[in-house]
Amino acid sequence: MALTPKGYATHSLQAEEKLNSKRKEKAWLPVIGMKLEISTPFLGVHRPFVGRCCQICTPRSWESLFHKHLLSLGFHNAIRVTEEDTRYRGWLVRRLCHFLAISNWKIPSSSPGDFEKKICHSKRVQDVMLQQVPQARGDSPILSQSPAGWRSEVLQVLSQVQAPISLLLVRLCSWALLKVLTRLFHNVLLHKGQVEMVRKAAQVPDVPLVFLSTHKSCLDGLLLPFLLFSQGLGVPRVTWEYQAFTPPLRALLSQLGGIFLPLEAEHVADRNQGALSRAVLTSYAEELLKSRQHLLIFLEKPFSSAPHLSAPGWDWLALVLGAFQAGAVPDVLLVPVGISYDMAPDVCFGSQASSARPLSFWSCLLPICRALGQGFGCVRVDFAQPFSLQEYVANNCSRQSCIRKSLEELLLPVVFGKRTSLMDCEKSEEGLLGLRAAVALKAEEQILVGRLGLHSLTAGVSCSAVTAVGIMSALLLHKHREGVFLSRLMSDFAWLTEEILLHQRDVAFSGQLRALVLHSLTLLRGCVSLHQLSLGDVLVAPQATEPAMRQLSLHGAALLPIFMAEAVGACAINALLVEMLPFLGPTALPADIILSQQELQEKTLVLVQLLPRDFLLLQPCQPAFCYCQDVLDKLIQCGLLVAEEASSERPACDTSRRRFSGELMWKETGEFSDDSDYDEDSGKRCFKISQLDNCFDFFLFLCSLLSPVLRTYERAAAFLAESCCPQPEPAYTEKLQGILLRKAREDGSFVRALKQDTKLQSV
Repeated sequence: MALTPKGYATHSLQAEEKLNSKRKEKAWLPVIGMKLEISTPFLGVHRPFVGRCCQICTPRSWESLFHKHLLSLGFHNAIRVTEEDTRYRGWLVRRLCHFLAISNWKIPSSSPGDFEKKICHSKRVQDVMLQQVPQARGDSPILSQSPAGWRSEVLQVLSQVQAPISLLLVRLCSWALLKVLTRLFHNVLLHKGQVEMVRKAAQVPDVPLVFLSTHKSCLDGLLLPFLLFSQGLGVPRVTWEYQAFTPPLRALLSQLGGIFLPLEAEHVADRNQGALSRAVLTSYAEELLKSRQHLLIFLEKPFSSAPHLSAPGWDWLALVLGAFQAGAVPDVLLVPVGISYDMAPDVCFGSQASSARPLSFWSCLLPICRALGQGFGCVRVDFAQPFSLQEYVANNCSRQSCIRKSLEELLLPVVFGKRTSLMDCEKSEEGLLGLRAAVALKAEEQILVGRLGLHSLTAGVSCSAVTAVGIMSALLLHKHREGVFLSRLMSDFAWLTEEILLHQRDVAFSGQLRALVLHSLTLLRGCVSLHQLSLGDVLVAPQATEPAMRQLSLHGAALLPIFMAEAVGACAINALLVEMLPFLGPTALPADIILSQQELQEKTLVLVQLLPRDFLLLQPCQPAFCYCQDVLDKLIQCGLLVAEEASSERPACDTSRRRFSGELMWKETGEFSDDSDYDEDSGKRCFKISQLDNCFDFFLFLCSLLSPVLRTYERAAAFLAESCCPQPEPAYTEKLQGILLRKAREDGSFVRALKQDTKLQSV
């Protein structure tokens, strides 16, 4: 069932005609002078424009390359090519429009002719050769002409990294890929305003573009270059895994613009081994950016259910940052990219995903041929606002660092029951250090690369639109595991769509509500069961098989970054209720329990310190305590918490007798605020869980979103406690993964366990 690529969500979601006035926008100003654009999304009237860059780290980039008229440009289906996209008209043109349109697409000039010569004569490469060729030391510090022996060695390393782009092969493969995409997907949508921003960024003189993309499928490496090529942005250089492909397929990808990390570059234990490969790789990155060729870097590995910066993505980011710091280019514009699939027809999703064998040409082509004719829904590609690497580095280097402690120093006192203040401390950035040794950097530079990667990954995930299949999978997995009527499922689908728009995140669909629900269920037909009832309704239930649960979990994971703050807050409330469980009476209800703001903030902060920053999508410029305050604000805004005030006290909204000159709500004492930055009485505020009908279901939904990760932590801790003697790390890791996999298979429904608890219905 095809979906029309409209620019705005239609009025057909009857249950959500207007947003209630119960929610009010509440803006916090963590930085003095920050400009705000507050807008309340109205389903059918307003659709948020996603992808604005960080206003704290790159304030000048936030104001450039963006105009309000870009919001109304709408969407474009990139695979819908007609005779209007060509210079010709007629009956024959309509049948050859794909070939004629691709032949007219412009390809900017590729790498210069003396590209290899520049790399061979670069100072970095010659310095390495002077160390490896002792007889050359007495001639000259810089060799005027490369000897044939080591020149061939340099060219051999360079051939492992890249190959000249074949323009004929690019056009031929683009035509074939366009034919395949039209058979696989209903549409591939691009926002015209986002594309216009990228076009303006590409026109900045002497500044190359580097696209930093999320990775949802192995098809991304072919889809994104095709889209950039079709929009007149040229053919970028695409980063691929060297060991993931056989030599013939690797040679084909190289001629299409693929580049690879040489295997020898990962050796740093031996100073000589891999030194030449690293020198050639670094020189290649500098010359690539000098020639203003666009570069596409994937920040994460495919099939990951949670965002995580991959090792190859870290290495390529380090090369780009090193080229900029070496003065190869005055600046680099970074463009985060988000990709959303209804269903990804991935050639690696089956047996190839778990096997270590490299992919061959036929192992990729045969599954694609079998998938032709099957509907895989829609694709949405979003380009975030480009930001300046020079501005980011300057602001990051000038920022003062707060007190940083290791995770052990932060959480061990909490485990032992000692009350310590965590509000003035941050977790150490050891996790941001280099993931492998393809690029040798100092510790400060590695932390800077890690921050840049986390910042870009957060921007890419934040600008990604949510698909209808993702919403349906989250509802079936985390809210209706036992089954639900189709009429109730349609109502929940509209409710969750409204919540996503309220969080300033876009959706990748439009159309009538019933058509959207049936479209999602059709794509998930292998994971759900439909039962026609005599009452005229349909019972929809997810299948209890392991492949079905895995697929639903993979699609439903797209909603966790949107509700991450509320899910962390809900789990913190759940932890406090569990601690109070032994002291409650048999008739006590969760709504009768009073929670103090200080306890909520401390419990939330412990959870934030425990979870990785890339999983939380917590930007490096945002301190943990400010994030915890934002979590509390969102819990109040969504209605899960209500303020509890004593009758003898003055209402919280009464400000008639307060002296604002002496008690400011925000006082800047440094880069970030501490305990003195907020009102003294704010820590004494108390809250209760809301008694509204839908709040309990929403609370369970939020807890279920984060429960798989927390249960994994719990089982890993139990495994560590049961382990006795030291073991080799590979065997130890394999045993832990086996136990976690077995426990996950034996684990019942988390939501069912919550509903069966009659003493406390929020554990």
